[in-house]
Amino acid sequence: MYDLVVVGAGHNALVAAAYTAKAGYKVGVFERRKLPGGAVSTAEMVPGYRFDLGGSAHILIRLTPVVSELELAKYGLEYLELDPLFHASDGEGSWFVWRDAERTAQELEGRFPGQGEAYRRFIGDWLPFSTAVKEAFLSVPSPLELGRKMVWGSGLGKDWRRRLPQILRPYGEVAAEYFREEQVRAPLVWMAAQSGPPPSDPLSAPFLLWHPLYHVGGVARPRGGSGELARALVRMIEAHGGEVHLDAPVEQILVENGKAVGIQVRGERILGRAVLAGSHILKTAQMLPAAYVPEEVRKVRVGNGFGAILRLALKERLRYRTHAGDEARTGLGLLIGSEHELSRAYGEYLMGEPTTRPPLIAMSFSAVDPSLAPPGGEVLWLWAQYYPYRLTRGTWEERAPEVRDNILSSFERWDPDIRSKIVGELMQTPAWLESEFAMPSGNVMHLEMSLDQMFMLRPWLGAAHYRWPTVKNLYLCGASTHPGGGIMGASGRNSARIILRDLSRRRVGG
Repeated sequence: MYDLVVVGAGHNALVAAAYTAKAGYKVGVFERRKLPGGAVSTAEMVPGYRFDLGGSAHILIRLTPVVSELELAKYGLEYLELDPLFHASDGEGSWFVWRDAERTAQELEGRFPGQGEAYRRFIGDWLPFSTAVKEAFLSVPSPLELGRKMVWGSGLGKDWRRRLPQILRPYGEVAAEYFREEQVRAPLVWMAAQSGPPPSDPLSAPFLLWHPLYHVGGVARPRGGSGELARALVRMIEAHGGEVHLDAPVEQILVENGKAVGIQVRGERILGRAVLAGSHILKTAQMLPAAYVPEEVRKVRVGNGFGAILRLALKERLRYRTHAGDEARTGLGLLIGSEHELSRAYGEYLMGEPTTRPPLIAMSFSAVDPSLAPPGGEVLWLWAQYYPYRLTRGTWEERAPEVRDNILSSFERWDPDIRSKIVGELMQTPAWLESEFAMPSGNVMHLEMSLDQMFMLRPWLGAAHYRWPTVKNLYLCGASTHPGGGIMGASGRNSARIILRDLSRRRVGG
């Protein structure tokens, strides 16, 4: 008998379990995979090479108190700082985004006169707003809270009447207002596209306006791989008397008299005063009796895939032809020739076709963490967009080699010798992501990150407070809930606050 039974060991579920265990409650986590962390996991997929299997750059979690509050350094988590944060290149030239915003502006001004000053103005204009969004992510969403923090509070300040129309516009248009040089503008637009919506989508500007916070929290990597965050969380939970069970698939969420009373794993009933589902919202619904699944579940928009990633083991170091130094290997490579590439990729996606010349995010984190590759070797992970889960022609099994070749062809603009360096690889298509991580349609954000599925509307209006609306004592966390996808842990932390309040008031189990 547990106080809290947790379905899934994704990083948000582990964060919620860790806070609950720290508060003195008995916690049991049950995960179908043999690795903890869900999409925040690391494994040796090629002998001597450690691949992250999902998220790699730790950006959002650095803006939260999760790591310090849970004292994860005591449990083996060591962050390696990345600076520069980003390497931006069109294949002909390159520039860098440094942790120091002023250094970034100065270097931009030297290369693109006027653009450094534009960068200063952009950061100054939108840092208060992005800070308010961050604070909103760390709280349970409500219209009053959003208005207080982002409109009438510090988010837009006294200038809110002028700023508010800007945040309702497409982020591609807002970027064009600040930056006239496409070599500066395109990488910033490409980074904003990582949440999913294309640059032409209305109401998408906040995905770009988040950018100033990169200079606040920076970008980092856990030594040993992204999955070391999950491993540290597991050790923390176990140190506080909790249990994490791997290779333990949850078959059902048990409901009696309208209350969640536990779960079923391989036919065995495991009871708890409360149940927390960190699984995809559609997977959670499948584990419940049909009578407790509200109609709103069928209306959430999962979308049609999103991205794909090619993970490479290289026998020698990556060398960017656009930059001779090691800085380009250190951070994230924002590799995009023009904004047209992103628009074309999205157009092909809408037609049900994989993009033929994708923009790329390149990650070669063995530059800062030698444990990821043998001496002289390198890991290189190439994230590309957009890729439909449902194809108009063929299957993903048939078309994966074609997609792999197109990703490599795009990257040859930066390292023409890349193919000769490959000694092992893993191609992660939308179909692979669905199968391995139980993400319907292979959407790494679980649900589309559009305004109608954000804040108090995620996953839907009646379930935004991390509670399943038709079953008592059943709680939610994960990318299907506010604030959405990415390595942040805010959903788990927010959910834990609700659970702990209910447990302390003896509301749960009564």
